[in-house]
Amino acid sequence: MASPEAPAVNATGATSTLVPDATPYAFRWEMLLRPEFLLFDAQIIFGALTVIWLGAHGSLRRPPSAAPAESEDKDKKKKSKEDEQFTEGLTASDAIMFPILAGAVLIGLYYLLEWLKDPNLLNKILRGYMSVAGIAGLGKLSGDALEILTSLIFPSVWSDRSNRLYYVDPVCRSQVLVDPTTNQAMTTDKKSPFPGVFSRVPLPTGLNRLAWEIRHLFTEKWTVRLAAHGVGSFKSQIKFNHLLGFLVSIAITTAYHLVEWHVLSNILGAAMCYAAFGMLSPTSFGIGTAVLWGLFFYDIVMVFYTPFMITVAKKIDAPIKLVFKSSSGFSMLGLGDIVVPGLLMALALRFDLYMFYKRQIQYQPIDVSSEQASSTDQAATAMTETQFRRTKAPFVESEGQWGNRFWTTKLGNLMPNPACGAVRAATAFPKPYFYASVAGYALGMVFTLTMLQVFNHGQPALLYLVPCVTGSVWLTGLVRRELKDVWGYTEDGSLDTKDVVVTLDANGDEVRKPAADKDEQESKDGVKSEKEAEKKKEETSGEYDVVLFSIKAPRPKPPKTD
Repeated sequence: MASPEAPAVNATGATSTLVPDATPYAFRWEMLLRPEFLLFDAQIIFGALTVIWLGAHGSLRRPPSAAPAESEDKDKKKKSKEDEQFTEGLTASDAIMFPILAGAVLIGLYYLLEWLKDPNLLNKILRGYMSVAGIAGLGKLSGDALEILTSLIFPSVWSDRSNRLYYVDPVCRSQVLVDPTTNQAMTTDKKSPFPGVFSRVPLPTGLNRLAWEIRHLFTEKWTVRLAAHGVGSFKSQIKFNHLLGFLVSIAITTAYHLVEWHVLSNILGAAMCYAAFGMLSPTSFGIGTAVLWGLFFYDIVMVFYTPFMITVAKKIDAPIKLVFKSSSGFSMLGLGDIVVPGLLMALALRFDLYMFYKRQIQYQPIDVSSEQASSTDQAATAMTETQFRRTKAPFVESEGQWGNRFWTTKLGNLMPNPACGAVRAATAFPKPYFYASVAGYALGMVFTLTMLQVFNHGQPALLYLVPCVTGSVWLTGLVRRELKDVWGYTEDGSLDTKDVVVTLDANGDEVRKPAADKDEQESKDGVKSEKEAEKKKEETSGEYDVVLFSIKAPRPKPPKTD
């Protein structure tokens, strides 16, 4: 509970409630212009948008308008195909089921708290459950953060003041210079794995070799295998940063239970939001909008017409909210206010990436011959039709590209070196829909916090966030004349097709949509055949693994010498 100078945002389940103090209160419009009020509200809005920005960018994956990235390593290519699989998204029925399930959980928690009288036992159970669930999300968040830090220390490309590009060659353990005018690669005397001015620092041979070994340790993928006889086997590729991130998540979760510090609770809450963005997908803008509006009405009913929301939010002490403290009080922002509209905002970012690659699709005209029987059935007439072969641009993963963007962007500029096409495609592609949704979310939060001060009464945050976020996305599509693309975009896999021959109309749009790609079925068949081969090998051998857990790291290759 906060004082009138410090409004509070409490939440439970999938929605949140703004809860002010119950002391006598008289609103004055000049209160909205107080520096402490503006600073506190800015802190809340910035904290929420930071979590959404990180989660949305962490959920990026190959759009259906891009071709799979090519890789010479078969294992890496196979793993990349596994990463391309779309997560199980929401359906139209979830617009009805989400409010019903959220209401059932909320009402159940309310009566359970009334029956227990003392919420300490329930808080301990919820804190333990949320902590276990937060370890996975925190491990993912910590691992990705360490990946960005690694790319800042060991980028694969950087540019100097003359816009000359230096590419780090881990095989030769040197740096290659690419001239921006001739685009020719030239060997240099730089033998350090570090970028910029650090590449000019002379290092002893032993220390330089150690730096390359450390770079190899943090940039190469490891293979993890877990198997149990009669149960099954699991095989995946991870990086050393992900192992460190898992250890960091355990340490933070343990400290959360030992130390009463709201910052640790905020970290766990933000990590669970980050994981939710990577696992859940609204599937399409139509379904996402319907789900948000269903929760819009649920939030209004639960806050204005029942005691359930405010009571549960005040008594539950678990990492289901972000807490912001100041000298005059504190404020709580429910995770539901971040995840619910954030899912649609993350979808908007992935749609921006989809449109970026869609504009790069090339159509090469080809003549297709066919035979058509004549009306007399005596001879067949040969006909030639001009069609177009569609070719997609290869996808560039964002992993490791944020450090490249930092080292290829001049001071004072926002965009990286124009010659770095991969960096631009991965991190600096146009994001009009995402930025519009960010502006809509910020506007909705301003309305929410203002209404809290005006009425001094609990406010359902989704009452303001849902119209602003959904309206900003659809209005952007209307202004850009892309409503057809916005409505037709889906992540159910139906748009993910191969480079095939299509027919274009006068506007350059595809007339006949090709059938769905068979890559997914081929991938499943390949995995099935591999499992059958492993099973057959195990049956023919004289022994088998009862329990197996292994982590294999790639051996560093000796440097090549010219």
